[in-house]
Amino acid sequence: MAAPSAGNQQPWEFYVVTDKEKIKALSECSPYSGCAANAPAVLVPCYRTEGLIFPELNQIDLAITTENALLEITSLGLGGVWLAVTPVKERVEKVAEVLETPDNLIPFALVPFGYPAESRDQQDRYDESRVHYVK
Repeated sequence: MAAPSAGNQQPWEFYVVTDKEKIKALSECSPYSGCAANAPAVLVPCYRTEGLIFPELNQIDLAITTENALLEITSLGLGGVWLAVTPVKERVEKVAEVLETPDNLIPFALVPFGYPAESRDQQDRYDESRVHYVK
């Protein structure tokens, strides 16, 4: 919740799901969310649609806070993965149905997390050709 947001609107609310049946249902909300089925917990960041200063920026705000959550998960020695929900309407609807979210809260992503089953080295994705200096 310490993430920056447009106009400090902080549009986020979070569901922390530990109920095994709900986690199983969430794992079926997308063709890519099957890996969540055996997670001990799933974080579901959502954004409000009402009372916002800059509603057109709420998805950017949620991207920042989701990245912060993943960094914290890693710092705790846990593993996690970001599974997109927004902007795919049918995924949003399925997650909202599973969690019974109010109409003014839009599910943004699924972040299953827990102790990793295996350890992997961080990939080096740096591409110098994508950095441009303006002097």
